[in-house]
Amino acid sequence: MTAPQASLLIVEDDPEISRLLADFLQREGFEVACADSGKAMDAVLQRMRPDLLVLDLMLPGEDGLSICRRLRADDNIPILMLTAKSDEIDRVVGLEMGADDYLTKPFAPRELLARVRAILRRVKAAPAKLPVRRYTFDRFVLDLDSRSIQFSDSGDDSLQLTSAEFDLLGCFVQRPRRVLTRDQILDWTRGRSAEPFDRTVDMLISRLRKKLDAASPGSGLITTVRNGGYLFTPTVKQVS
Repeated sequence: MTAPQASLLIVEDDPEISRLLADFLQREGFEVACADSGKAMDAVLQRMRPDLLVLDLMLPGEDGLSICRRLRADDNIPILMLTAKSDEIDRVVGLEMGADDYLTKPFAPRELLARVRAILRRVKAAPAKLPVRRYTFDRFVLDLDSRSIQFSDSGDDSLQLTSAEFDLLGCFVQRPRRVLTRDQILDWTRGRSAEPFDRTVDMLISRLRKKLDAASPGSGLITTVRNGGYLFTPTVKQVS
């Protein structure tokens, strides 16, 4: 019997949905744990660190947005958020809180599987494909192997990014001073999981831009080119 390909934690208060998802993902080779609330999730996290969190937005007690915000304060566990709401504002807020992707209920199990695999692929496989280890720009040092970004002028302090934000920044850093269209960015960061009219790239760019601007006020590292796309403006140098 082959070893599980990754570990997942499903945080879902509907026992039927939780059981169906767990059974399906286990059949696909994943190690799966379940929790029905934020408190139960915390108990699971004390004994395991999953490779990905499948987090329902609507939960009793602490809701998914609050949990996502809390986890993002000190952890970069990839998060796929589930929501029964179709309103775009809920998806935007979820991404603003640090979720890596979202999926609206009802959904096909195969779509969930595709998104889980896409997130894990971005997290685990991307560094091995990158020939250059480190880049410097503005006041930052980006290490693609360790998936970290530090301040070059502040010792060991680092900028906290979600896995999706890091992938997006890696895409920009490897293609500086070049206008990138949304479709190009989607293709380079999400590959086959990108959808024809996926707007998450705009939300991710907004989140990343805010974090970079807060860390380096006035730098304007990411600019919008009208009818063109997005431009990463600083001088980027490779560090051997």
